[in-house]
Amino acid sequence: MRSWWRDLTDLVLPAECGGCGRPRAVLCARCRAALSGGAPCRVRPAPEPRGLPPVYAAAPYDGEVRAALLAHKERGALVLARPLGEALAGAVRAGLRTPAARVRPGCGDDAGPASSGPVLLVPVPSARRAVRARGHDPTRRIAYAAAGELRRTGVPAAVLAALWQRRPVADQSGLGSRQRLANVAGALGVAPGCVRLLRRGRVVLVDDLMTTGATLAEAARAVRAAHGPSPGPSGPETESVGRGRSASSKSRPAFVYLGETWEGSGQRRTPPPARSGADRQYGRPPKEADEEFAGGAPGVVCAAVVAASPNAFGIHRN
Repeated sequence: MRSWWRDLTDLVLPAECGGCGRPRAVLCARCRAALSGGAPCRVRPAPEPRGLPPVYAAAPYDGEVRAALLAHKERGALVLARPLGEALAGAVRAGLRTPAARVRPGCGDDAGPASSGPVLLVPVPSARRAVRARGHDPTRRIAYAAAGELRRTGVPAAVLAALWQRRPVADQSGLGSRQRLANVAGALGVAPGCVRLLRRGRVVLVDDLMTTGATLAEAARAVRAAHGPSPGPSGPETESVGRGRSASSKSRPAFVYLGETWEGSGQRRTPPPARSGADRQYGRPPKEADEEFAGGAPGVVCAAVVAASPNAFGIHRN
């Protein structure tokens, strides 16, 4: 009888902490402090890819935080979505406090004042195969939890799954910074019907983890491309996305259920060769990067993640 009751309880209550394994806790006090106890701050990978919006993270990807993210993503510990979403909401708030976030960039005259529009959390998509294998979409689930937390604290927020994967990409594991950028270059697009929706609020790209920033930079490029030509470097990839977006996405639904991020998605395709154009995306001076997003990039206010590589927290370039 006692064994039966214990098994039934395990279906309702968490068997162990997602961060350290302590029994009977979703996330124990120590692990919750590691995840959300500190103030979210801006993080910058090195090298920093061109087009990367300002990124804010709640915690370094290490120890208990890493364990909690993997438990949610790989082991289906769905109960962790709420504390992870709360941490992501804190990173979103940090990004919205910057002066650039108080103005909605690239929204035209009919968009109205920035303060009247909601915060649109746009999850970074990934392989549908990974979603099928896991049985859920970790990043999107965390985004919904973050939007709920933001609304509870008075910030109008919604999740807009506007991005979709235009082509397969290789597994990012084992790839260097330039290889990752080349791997995802031109791989994302905005789903039909979502361009006008993107103009109705302040777009914040969200993901569970940032390592090199290549995927977030590609997501920002896709949103900017949907808003039309913008100043800055362009190439065949950017131009082909602009020309082929409407033709290649006619059969796609406006809201696409994709999955967890490419960085560790489990796809095993051969990455495309690194190209000189992609290589040139790296190595820009920090001042140039800040000026690029002064006042906001077209359509993107900032990006927010639950965690980032520890090295990204140690880089302060003013």
